[in-house]
Amino acid sequence: MPEVMLIWDNPLLFEKLFKEHDIKCQRIVSDSIGTPFISPCKCVVIPTGFANKAYTSILPGIERNAKSFKKFVIGGGNLVIFSPAIPKYDYKWLPIELEYRQEYQVTHICKDKDHEAQCLVENEDSEIEFDGYFTKTDGEVIFRSDEGKPLMVVKKLGEGRIIATTIHEFPSGEFFKWIIETAKKSKL
Repeated sequence: MPEVMLIWDNPLLFEKLFKEHDIKCQRIVSDSIGTPFISPCKCVVIPTGFANKAYTSILPGIERNAKSFKKFVIGGGNLVIFSPAIPKYDYKWLPIELEYRQEYQVTHICKDKDHEAQCLVENEDSEIEFDGYFTKTDGEVIFRSDEGKPLMVVKKLGEGRIIATTIHEFPSGEFFKWIIETAKKSKL
């Protein structure tokens, strides 16, 4: 049984990270969300570019399944979402307020306060790349750019959480362990 479900419609480099950290991961297409064929898992990951038609066609399936995502998180799962990689995006399918604007930059990241999810970035003192920022959110902002733009938010919902980031770097192994250790198996 996989611990992580990766929502994408073709092989991608991101899958290799899970193997490197000995994490059982299964890639699924968005049209299978909410079907009885999907095993419960602890975490669902939606990679960078999910809304960009040049990269993938998973967006319609994601947007159709708002109730499944909400149920998954309330049941104890962690939902990790990276950038949509389009000029503007409103995450209307999420049970939180979240809007994105694309703007590629390199920055030092700033913390509003400490949060366990900040282990996403291995070295917080080095410069990181981001491909946009959040223009609206009711989630807890845990990383900002040095200009004060929100780059990562976390929102607790039921027994799980939604973690959204625009940081355009591969997550650390510690982050992968954290998203699994802090979640319960839940049905997507």
